[in-house]
Amino acid sequence: MSELKAIRVAYGEALASLGEENEKVVVLDADLAHATMTATFGSKFPERFFNAGIAEANMVDMSAGLSTMGYIPFCSTFAVFGAGRAYEQVRNGVAYPNFNVKLGMTHSGITLGEDGGSHQAIEDMALMRVIPGMTVVVPCDANETHRAVKAVADMKGPAYLRLARLPSPVFEEDMPFEIGKANVLKEGKEAVVFACGIMVATALECAKRLESEGISITVVNMHTIKPVDKDCILKYAFGCNHVITVEEHSTIGGLGDAVGEVLLNNKCNVSFKKIGVEDRFGQSGKPEDLLEEYGLSEKQVYNQIKGVLNR
Repeated sequence: MSELKAIRVAYGEALASLGEENEKVVVLDADLAHATMTATFGSKFPERFFNAGIAEANMVDMSAGLSTMGYIPFCSTFAVFGAGRAYEQVRNGVAYPNFNVKLGMTHSGITLGEDGGSHQAIEDMALMRVIPGMTVVVPCDANETHRAVKAVADMKGPAYLRLARLPSPVFEEDMPFEIGKANVLKEGKEAVVFACGIMVATALECAKRLESEGISITVVNMHTIKPVDKDCILKYAFGCNHVITVEEHSTIGGLGDAVGEVLLNNKCNVSFKKIGVEDRFGQSGKPEDLLEEYGLSEKQVYNQIKGVLNR
């Protein structure tokens, strides 16, 4: 990992590329196109781009209507508005009738930064996970974002793409992407770490540091939160003593709980640790300072993993 590129930038590029391949793809935004990067699609296909203004609920319902006409709408704004303010429309207008709407929501998590707790979505995965029939995908880097956009466009039914704002490491490996199938980035014996989004790079760096100390752990990129890869979880849980999850999201209802449910339902006798935002709102600050404040810096994640292994 060397290059840094924002996942939201890759999202805009992926939409523009998809628009060339499929004329049924349309994009809607809530007056944030230059932040969500959907403007990349809009400048290329203005006749298929719709700015709904600061009216997220209307935008979601417009997307629902377009889907009934055979279009594949990608609906975008900040995650806190798309998953939160428009929740009823997502639930009743999109998911309940199982319409083919794709929700590409950016600026997720605390690394949104200075906009503060009112804009930092740390509960959006939980909100989307609980909706029946909703697919939830969290790409780990720019390359995976391209593959994820294509994958959700090809599937039928509603999907939620959780996208980050900040430039983040781009993985050199050309990872495959299949909805519901996790990618194992590193094999180890003493623990398994399931991570998603920008925390995948953090987890991998922690694993490399532990490797230099003679400690081997498995790192899994759990890009699909729902449907979660149960087979992968069980394979590695039964093969080690410790299971750890890392996410830039509340520890309530997100990746940690998705993995924990699998462990509980299958009576896995392992220690289990969730690393994420505890029961707190975000706050204003520089992204790196916020990661430190909420225990998600690379050093802090390393220390928490090491603490589990030393029990």
